[in-house]
Amino acid sequence: MQNRRMNDSTALLIVDAQYGFMPGGGLPVADGDAIVPVINRIAPRFANVVLTQDWHPADHVSFAANHPGRAPFETITLPYGEQVLWPVHCVQGTRDAALHDDLRVDHAQLVIRKGFRQGIDSYSAFVEADRRTTTGLAAYLHARGIRSVVLCGLATDYCVAWSALDARAAGLEATVVEDACRAIDLNGSLARAWADMAAAGVRRIMSEQLA
Repeated sequence: MQNRRMNDSTALLIVDAQYGFMPGGGLPVADGDAIVPVINRIAPRFANVVLTQDWHPADHVSFAANHPGRAPFETITLPYGEQVLWPVHCVQGTRDAALHDDLRVDHAQLVIRKGFRQGIDSYSAFVEADRRTTTGLAAYLHARGIRSVVLCGLATDYCVAWSALDARAAGLEATVVEDACRAIDLNGSLARAWADMAAAGVRRIMSEQLA
């Protein structure tokens, strides 16, 4: 198996494959659980695998429930800019925050938890929503000699797209596996995300192209 894997300069980045984003979760993405078998099919191709995990405190600033009179999917302005208000999801230590049990990525080397600061949301695996606070992922990848990332997970138009764009900003090549992702598509967000990623030089492929 080892000699059929991607070279050591490429990593698979699995974004937020958690129950909170699956059907029945706090912030369900339609058909979100369909990504799990696709990820399991492609993951053995990668010697380097990193996962991210949304990990919010219950009083997180992005939860509509923490803003009296506000509803999910409304927007507010915070010190770092516009913030979508979300349903309560992926609260630390809950089943909703757990990675899907059926993921078969035991060879993953790192889990990055994000969104754990009460006052800052975090979509990207690299930089939180204030665009200043880093997760340390870019430094880790550079230290490992990794020059490109292949992304999959949830949701295409938020955490996957922001992560892909920040990977490019960090000097990494970035490729999104479209059928290993699913989108929220809030007010046209999916089309905007694909356009932004294309403009930044992010590649878009299907999982069969990794075979």
